[in-house]
Amino acid sequence: MGPTRKPNVCHRLSRRALGSFSRDAGVVQRTNLGILRALVCQESTKFKNVWTTHSKSPIAYERGRIYFDNYRCCISSVASEPRKLYEMPKCSKSEKIEDALLWECPVGEVLPNQSDYKSSLIALTAHNWLLCISATTGKVLEKIYLASYCKFRSVSATLVSNNVTVVAMCLSAGIQQPVLLYLAVFRVLPFSLVGILEINKKIFGNVTDATLSHGILIVMYSSGLVKLYSFQTITEQFMQQKLDLGCACRWGGTTGTVGEAPFGIPCNIKITGKRAKNGIQEMECCSLESDWIYFHPDASGRIIHVGPNQVKVLKLTETENNSSQYQISEDFVILANRENKNENLFTVTASGRVVKKSFHLLDDDPEQETFKIVDYEDELDLLSVVAVTQIDAEGKAHLDFHCNEYGTLLKSIPLVESWDVTYSHEVYFDRDLVLHIEQKPNRVFSCYVYQMVCDTGEEEETINRSY
Repeated sequence: MGPTRKPNVCHRLSRRALGSFSRDAGVVQRTNLGILRALVCQESTKFKNVWTTHSKSPIAYERGRIYFDNYRCCISSVASEPRKLYEMPKCSKSEKIEDALLWECPVGEVLPNQSDYKSSLIALTAHNWLLCISATTGKVLEKIYLASYCKFRSVSATLVSNNVTVVAMCLSAGIQQPVLLYLAVFRVLPFSLVGILEINKKIFGNVTDATLSHGILIVMYSSGLVKLYSFQTITEQFMQQKLDLGCACRWGGTTGTVGEAPFGIPCNIKITGKRAKNGIQEMECCSLESDWIYFHPDASGRIIHVGPNQVKVLKLTETENNSSQYQISEDFVILANRENKNENLFTVTASGRVVKKSFHLLDDDPEQETFKIVDYEDELDLLSVVAVTQIDAEGKAHLDFHCNEYGTLLKSIPLVESWDVTYSHEVYFDRDLVLHIEQKPNRVFSCYVYQMVCDTGEEEETINRSY
């Protein structure tokens, strides 16, 4: 029996209009995203630069919202021209927002208040206040003061069991020994500080780094030892001790020192020379910039390894005849579009003999197509890859969409603006939107917004705005 042919967009729309789906709302959502993916990748669909903005302060992007002036001004990126959602009052330098993340309510969870279902911006200010800001109005809903004995600089999110979202890992700088860093941990619903965890060498030993991910506290040592702690156990035992003491102690601190007690027995992992087959991955390239490797964001257990001229998607499988041993193998590889530019030089010696010398260009030579950014669009299940080529005095970039399952090239979008490789760039692909943020000389930041449009053959003027 041959492969089943997938229905086209018109067929899917007709079935949706007739209600030919199950009662599961997720089925309708997945079908809608499948239709959108087909529209995005079809040949006649174009992505047009509909408007451009400029700013003298860094620009940030979160789920259809563009933030200017340290998150004080919010612009919608969904409309065909810039539309201001809100602008917060001007503030002093100590009150400015240094880092922020967008929080949205968990899917399918019953929340105590109607307002809890609305999106919020969790923001960290320069003077250690943590703010919960309405993502639609910019109004400060709640705020928490973290601490006065250290300077927090960043904020990120993780997830602990029981579907309780915990935003954590506010890192501080300039901390003297024996404390390596602080982790300020708080809940979003209700918005409350759980505590501040000290990664203290008197308790953890001679640690070199620590982080919090997926409900696990990961502590690393120079010897290659990695200890994993259940952060749920830490939180529960700390909260119980906090009730017993009747005071707001901090973990591992001088007030209400908890020592080893709340951390229980860790899971110790010793990194040794023994490994899975092909456990060491090397990118065979000669370049000025190093390659990078990370786990695939689609939770498939695969690994993405990015070099200047290739993107490898690796998978972890059991070896034949030995289920206890694993091997890393290639799932697929995306190669840069390059020509063989190895050149030959001819020199003539004093005796008249011709000597030929050959040399190879660097793999990240700007005159060759080089990969700069690799990302994953989870709703459309597409890998997005930014490739840049230096042409004469300026660089030209294009954004490619690849099938996440097989690596097949489905769509290529040229970016009309030039790409200066000496400055930082960010590219976001969000459903039918492509957004490019770049830093220019003299700390000028530009944002280029592309939207999916039908190819009508008409050229419209791009809107330019400054903020």
